Amino acid sequence: MYDLPYHKEPNEQIIKEFVNQYPFAFLMGCDSKNRPISTQVPIFMEEKDGRKTLTGHIMKNTDHHKAFLQNSNVLVVFNGKHTYVSGTWYSDPYTASTWNYMSVHARGSIRFLEGAALEDMLRKTSLHFEKNNTASTTIFDNLPKKFKQLVMNAIVAFEIDVQEIDNVFKLSQDRDAQSYHNIIDKLKEQDEDARIIAHEMEKRTKELFH
Repeated sequence: MYDLPYHKEPNEQIIKEFVNQYPFAFLMGCDSKNRPISTQVPIFMEEKDGRKTLTGHIMKNTDHHKAFLQNSNVLVVFNGKHTYVSGTWYSDPYTASTWNYMSVHARGSIRFLEGAALEDMLRKTSLHFEKNNTASTTIFDNLPKKFKQLVMNAIVAFEIDVQEIDNVFKLSQDRDAQSYHNIIDKLKEQDEDARIIAHEMEKRTKELFH
């Protein structure tokens, strides 16, 4: 990832909110032969005893499950909205175009959990995405016992001890005020993703241009 200080988000609370907002993340690693493996799954960030952990679940005996059993080092990438930024929107239009985006990377070591830990993970996941509607028929505790056992035999929960976390919130922070405001105006005329990026830029205006 780009390691430029002006494209970093220093506020840990904002990073935590970002991860919670975009939980469908890339879980990546390498198998014993150094072949890259990747899958996308919902992942939650938690803090336990002063340490950050990531939790989720995947299917058993897939290529990525086997790879993570062989090599526990993983990278998790949380991606937010992103959009094209035309160089013609800058105060100097003879400039290369670029892409604005937000991304959080977490590296750590994965371990797998079954039994009660798997039940807790499935309960948490279903409640979260059903917005804590305990009456929903798809909530883990409301599913038929036979079906739950069938599902649990096919999946495994995981917990990742986060050893390093980094981010890029590339939002034109390196541009002059005229370019910055013009980019915001132009993005507001684009699709929903672009408008969300414009909103993120607006929130940082006072901090960048006193």
